[in-house]
Amino acid sequence: MNYQSPIFKSVFFLGVVSVVLALYGFTSANDSTQTPNEEFVYRKYTVSAFTFNEKLNFRIHYGIINAATVTMEVGAALEEQYERKCYHIKAEGKTLKSFDWAYKVRDRFDTYIDAEAVAPIKFTKSVQEDNYLDNDLVAFKHGKKKLYGAKGILDMPQYTQDVISAVYYIRNMDFSNAKKGDKYPLDVYLDNKIYNLGFKFDGKETIKTDIGTVRCLKFVPTLVVDRVFKDKEDMTIWVSDDENKIPVRVKADIAVGSIKVDITGYSGLKNEFKALQKK
Repeated sequence: MNYQSPIFKSVFFLGVVSVVLALYGFTSANDSTQTPNEEFVYRKYTVSAFTFNEKLNFRIHYGIINAATVTMEVGAALEEQYERKCYHIKAEGKTLKSFDWAYKVRDRFDTYIDAEAVAPIKFTKSVQEDNYLDNDLVAFKHGKKKLYGAKGILDMPQYTQDVISAVYYIRNMDFSNAKKGDKYPLDVYLDNKIYNLGFKFDGKETIKTDIGTVRCLKFVPTLVVDRVFKDKEDMTIWVSDDENKIPVRVKADIAVGSIKVDITGYSGLKNEFKALQKK
């Protein structure tokens, strides 16, 4: 296996952040209380699925190789960004020391989510992958439908999400009446682009994990077919079937193998973990 090939590097980066990238999300550009010539008023959106100090841990397998870990953590208190009270959420991905010799990854993503609108106000990215370094900082101006970043200014649909805030927004969506095959549109910002994709509900399934047996909702995101993915439905996501809706597993078939992301630990959940079956 050529660990230095461009394909492998693209694939491995996907694996490190797949647990967050797989769950892109947004609300409609029409979801606003603003009318012409009025000052923009942020929507009111109930945060029911997460709270302060929640922490989720994941491991990443590339084929049979235990390659990396991902952590996602909500800060201890609201923080102010651009005069808005925000949840500070960080996600970090890194290769295990036993895998660093092949391809070393130290990635960190931070998002500041408006506590009322559950939409990003600021997003930062710090990526270190072998000798490759990349940083980004973006401010979301939802009233102007503009995104101001270190890499440029973009027009955007109102309440566009970043790759981390999307996970936490979707966790607050109501899927109680979802039917298999139901589709949901998605817009997300990453690397000075806004991607228009989507995902569909694929039913329910109970799976065995490192933390126990978990009842899950299944989703299939729409992917961009390129040198990494052969088919637009080559990824499946399992999310706990309860009020927490935490990511439990991500599996993806890729051009040079497969990636699997599994939850290994959790703490600080807002709600009782009812989807976890008692022994």
